[in-house]
Amino acid sequence: REKIDSLGLIQSMSRKGNCLDNAPMESFFHLFKVESQPETKKCKSISQFTQFFNKYVNWYNNDRISNKTKNMSPVDYRTHVLAA
Repeated sequence: REKIDSLGLIQSMSRKGNCLDNAPMESFFHLFKVESQPETKKCKSISQFTQFFNKYVNWYNNDRISNKTKNMSPVDYRTHVLAA
């Protein structure tokens, strides 16, 4: 924790060490690794990876459909739920 503080970073787990608050991000990064592994290997620099990652996040939020979200993208599902 001291190292995290010295680097000016914020710990992502709750104070009591409950990892459940990390579950959505862990799930996202798992999907990212599985769905984009061949593409990430083509990145030759951090800036190329950053560009690829930003495109992936945009695709994930706006175009990727999921059974969990009634075959809608996350943005469409959120809009649908908030309109109800």
